[in-house]
Amino acid sequence: MNKTVALEMKQVSKYFGSLAANRKVDLTVYRGEILAILGENGCGKTTLMNMIAGIYFPDEGQILVDGQEVVIRSPKDAFRHKIGMIHQHFKLVDLFSAAENIVLGINDGERYNLKEVNARVQEIAERYGFHIDPKKKIHEMSVSEKQTVEIIKVLYRGADILILDEPTAVLTPQETEKLFAILKRMRDDGKSILIITHKLHEVLSLSNRVAVLRKGEHIATVETASTNPAELTEMMVGQKVSLNINRPEPENTQDRLLVSDLSLVNADGIKVLDDICFTARSGEILGIAGIAGSGQRELLETIAGLQHPAGGRILYHNPKTNKEEDLRDKTPMQIRELGVRLSFVPEDRLGMGLVANMDIVDNMMLRSYKRGHSLFVDRKKPKDLADRIIRELQISTPGTATPVRRLSGGNVQKVLVGREIAAAPTVLMAAYPVRGLDVNSSYTIYNLLTAQKQQGVAVIFVGEDLDVLVELCDRIMVIANGRVSGIVDGRTTTKEEIGVLMTQTRAEIESQKEKEGSDRAEA
Repeated sequence: MNKTVALEMKQVSKYFGSLAANRKVDLTVYRGEILAILGENGCGKTTLMNMIAGIYFPDEGQILVDGQEVVIRSPKDAFRHKIGMIHQHFKLVDLFSAAENIVLGINDGERYNLKEVNARVQEIAERYGFHIDPKKKIHEMSVSEKQTVEIIKVLYRGADILILDEPTAVLTPQETEKLFAILKRMRDDGKSILIITHKLHEVLSLSNRVAVLRKGEHIATVETASTNPAELTEMMVGQKVSLNINRPEPENTQDRLLVSDLSLVNADGIKVLDDICFTARSGEILGIAGIAGSGQRELLETIAGLQHPAGGRILYHNPKTNKEEDLRDKTPMQIRELGVRLSFVPEDRLGMGLVANMDIVDNMMLRSYKRGHSLFVDRKKPKDLADRIIRELQISTPGTATPVRRLSGGNVQKVLVGREIAAAPTVLMAAYPVRGLDVNSSYTIYNLLTAQKQQGVAVIFVGEDLDVLVELCDRIMVIANGRVSGIVDGRTTTKEEIGVLMTQTRAEIESQKEKEGSDRAEA
């Protein structure tokens, strides 16, 4: 059966100054297929897709839609050619309803008739299997509901070619399965779907073909059915890479951090953490799972002294003095003066972790420099540390004097993780340390965390990829709606079990705790 070409890119290049983000890329997308776009950080995947979506304009080459050369200078031009992009960070107005967001920006010369819009949205939803209330406000929606609005928004505009950038990054396994079922229905309806993702198991389960980019160039496009993770990774990196996460058994574990009845209220008076209880032990990795916004970030910030808890205790067992130190109500500096090394890799790496305009050496010094030490600052040790991190984590940079704002997102993350691990902590808290990293870099970070565990560090790892949590962590604590819904063994649990715990309501968590308390009383 002959395939119909929906979109072609011929010898497309894009330059930013002297840097070639994409160089002479040829790409073909067929009608009724899902094409995965794979590549390391900084290889040009998003830049390439942005040229199709009208966000960037190519410096060289041609883009053809249905065999005709087209000029796409804006997202409006892209929609004119039935191309729509769903970005990782949603572009929605919180106070508007789903329907209002969907028609926002459409100028067809007529006044909006929301009744007709609602009916059209419902028609699209029923056709592909979406579940949506067109009248519901965006601020009342879950992450997956917001994503549904974004997808229907481009379908409403008549898109036949859809680009999705990391669509499963913030979804539970159950939500991911629903999304994949919808994307397959859209493919069977003749839509062409391009999906950027770093998760190889998703590529293999969803796509028809895989296009691999390396250093801005198109290496190959292969049939998904005839490839495997090792082959894809080798094409991405240019050499063989081991994709096994080593999980040694914990040894000589000791209680290092004891959190009990911890609560946190935000500026709006909303309880974002409620009665959190857990223990982090030296020599093991404790994973934290939960839907985005369930309180994971706030929990780590509270332990690190960045937020003030409303109640509860945070006790640190000091291995040097063999005494318990109360960390609550102490500032980050006071916590450090106690000898407590809580290394913290925040979600917002440039907003909280690094200073964008500083070079790599200066960002190394942020962790170790103390006021009043000397009139002159010793830069040799931070420089040596920067050189070592660049070498060991394979950071792509012209040198240590490069401002971190000039690095790609993945390389910024490597600088931050490398600096925190180099601080020799006794407790290492890492929030999404591989978010946005390619497969090769991600496994480097996993191995670093495991090495810390083997050195007796208590590692707390907040992750969004449940496959990785199950393979890497010794125990996994699940947070739902600001409460602990369960703590499971990483070696015996399943993604499905974690997914169920992630979606529990407060009432269900409370009921489960009452049942457990009753069972203990009877025993």
